Amino acid sequence: MARSLRAQRSFTIGVVVPEISEGYAALVMSGIEDHLLEEGYFYFVVSHRHRADLIEEYPRLLQQRAVEGLIAVDTACQKGVQIPVVAVSGHREVEGVTNIVLDHPLAAKLAMEHLAQLGHRRIAFIRGQEFSSDTEIRWEAERGAAKELGLEISERLVGQLDGESPSPELGYGVTRKLLATGEAFTALFAFNDISAIGAIRALREAGRRVPEDVSVVGFDDIQSAAFQNPGLTTVRQPLREMGVIAAETLLRRINAPAKTPYPKAITVEPELIVRESTAKAKP
Repeated sequence: MARSLRAQRSFTIGVVVPEISEGYAALVMSGIEDHLLEEGYFYFVVSHRHRADLIEEYPRLLQQRAVEGLIAVDTACQKGVQIPVVAVSGHREVEGVTNIVLDHPLAAKLAMEHLAQLGHRRIAFIRGQEFSSDTEIRWEAERGAAKELGLEISERLVGQLDGESPSPELGYGVTRKLLATGEAFTALFAFNDISAIGAIRALREAGRRVPEDVSVVGFDDIQSAAFQNPGLTTVRQPLREMGVIAAETLLRRINAPAKTPYPKAITVEPELIVRESTAKAKP
């Protein structure tokens, strides 16, 4: 309080997330928290549950509470925010916003090349929810990687997560629908690890063994991915590092002189983590 009064500053940051649960947001938050605590900053966290009214209202409410900057996690940034903003998985170019983005073309290439090298030609896909900022850019990257590898994507083998639940239930439901089409596939590439975990449950219930009958690849590398049965092969996003980069970038912008140029985008690299959920395709 004394420092704030002396400096006429709040030393407070606002963090906007879709929801707080195991997975993407929690890992990004851990990086944000660590850096802000280390630098002596306080922070408010708000979750909007994908409600358009809250996405629009929260930046205004946080500014009324004198936050010095905002970090938006998987949340569309609004125009007209008067303080520095850093968006994790932000893909829109908005004035005043620095986007922290994953190299999605490389991520898709790593996963698809891995499956192709194992002999998989019939691959099913689970796309993300329509409201996720990564859904379209990742899907375009997957389509591009498939084309480069000469793999044909069947529309009947493409499912989409529908709903706001952060549980494996959504991936479970989509995979049941994919199986119900009767279309044969030997591998499945899920939008995230949570949906991949649900997919494995649905495959097992249908009598399909993982990875003997169907290989499964997730995305994110959440903390529990390595402890699934089988251990989940996944594309690792450096989520905690992305949180640290977001916090570092925001504090640097806050403490820079007025009108100092700022980065529009910072790209981070993915990594393929191969575990036991993928194997050679059956002849």
